[in-house]
Amino acid sequence: MEFLPEDIQAYSDAHTEDEPELLSRLNRETHVNIMRPRMLSGHFQGRLLSFITHLINPKKVLEVGTYTGYSALSIAEGLAEDGKLVTIDKNEELESMVQQYIDEAGLSEKVEYRVGDAREIIPELDGGFDLVFLDADKESYATYYDLVFEKLNPGGVILADNVLWSGKVIPERRKKLDRDTEAILAFNDMVKNDDRVQCVLLPVRDGIMMARKK
Repeated sequence: MEFLPEDIQAYSDAHTEDEPELLSRLNRETHVNIMRPRMLSGHFQGRLLSFITHLINPKKVLEVGTYTGYSALSIAEGLAEDGKLVTIDKNEELESMVQQYIDEAGLSEKVEYRVGDAREIIPELDGGFDLVFLDADKESYATYYDLVFEKLNPGGVILADNVLWSGKVIPERRKKLDRDTEAILAFNDMVKNDDRVQCVLLPVRDGIMMARKK
């Protein structure tokens, strides 16, 4: 997942704003107690998400893929004063942990945490999103993109995580073409060829596709 030389990444981390104490604790707890902690956004990406949302100052945000809540709490830092973040995840086992950190952050009124299938929940949501962050199952990325697009305001932004897929998007970096890699390749091509958006694939951590609705 890490593409920069280790010393360059360490220098970048050292010259990036520190993560808040609450997120630092969540980071540690995730790595100690939760399976596959690499799924956590972490310090550098979390600060980037916070930075982007401070620039946009969104009133409505949708996140698909909560995991332990690190990215949701990072994004929530930049919400408008009357802003709202809806975050969706299918993992019921993490519900109490995620809600605990949302409550501790004082965001229970701003962050709505929903457990279930995003493909069923998204159609039920009202539109008007200024920002969408996709970080769930890769095979459904194109489906999520299609479901949220008409609910995204003009000028709104879709961010999709893991679009470099540990380098497997490059043929020489993979042993075989698995279903997740196929899905990521198709998603990246779809966004690049979507004339309704301006897009940039940012090679940060495992890659973030940024698409702004024209």
